[in-house]
Amino acid sequence: MQTLKLKSRGPSVSYLQELLGKLGYQIPATGFFGDLTDKAVKDFQLKNNLVSDGEVGIKSWTILIEKTKPAETLGGKFLSEQDLKNFAQKNNLELAAVKAVHEVESSGKGFFVDGRPKILFEGHVFWDQLKKAGIDPASMANASNADVLYSKWTKSHYVGGPKEYDRMEKAASLSPNPKVKAAALSSASWGSYQIMGYHSSKLGFGSVQDFVDQMYVHERNHLEAFGRYITAFGCITHLRAKNWAAFANCYNGSGYAQNKYDIKMANAYQKFLSQS
Repeated sequence: MQTLKLKSRGPSVSYLQELLGKLGYQIPATGFFGDLTDKAVKDFQLKNNLVSDGEVGIKSWTILIEKTKPAETLGGKFLSEQDLKNFAQKNNLELAAVKAVHEVESSGKGFFVDGRPKILFEGHVFWDQLKKAGIDPASMANASNADVLYSKWTKSHYVGGPKEYDRMEKAASLSPNPKVKAAALSSASWGSYQIMGYHSSKLGFGSVQDFVDQMYVHERNHLEAFGRYITAFGCITHLRAKNWAAFANCYNGSGYAQNKYDIKMANAYQKFLSQS
């Protein structure tokens, strides 16, 4: 693991924050090593007889992983090279193109350190899903659940990491009506490719619960759902043609150019092509 310290950024910082969160430190998995993370790291080091310098090196990583779930227990749920090869063959896609999309569009890994699939709960989607289920969301909204039920998108209620499950479970418990739980599951994005639960029916799953159950199994199941998604929405045609702008627009929406998804995929494709 790379050494991390104040102002570090990236997936390794998110992983560090997830581990610290599992140990009870109240920090969101933002991917940025700020003052809150620095304070938690120093406290952890102090309590574990390490030099309390805020730098997360091999010793801090070792004890962090020992005190949480060993990374090996999740290793059996991670995608392999063969999984990507099988996916490419099944869908008549070039392997380098599949690898490029996986590198850019996946969230790094599909599971939190506690073994549950990655999610992000969207309270404004929950509002819409309740309406579609014939339930008036306004009748359920109040100050105590304002963090999980709201009519317009905002990122102010995101907490990141496994604590997103707390938000989703809070939403699901607003009523004993099973439609409310289904709406809550439908209002989160799931797994490596962050596919919204409300797509479950269009992707051929028997129910949103069936989709969620599959997300718990393996990143291979995440890849399968991704394949169903790009097929159902027509993105796979653009991927076969290596039309990165059209694919990014199809998969990411019209804001793809701002985030340079097409350029990132094109560059990744050339990298993987040169390695084949």
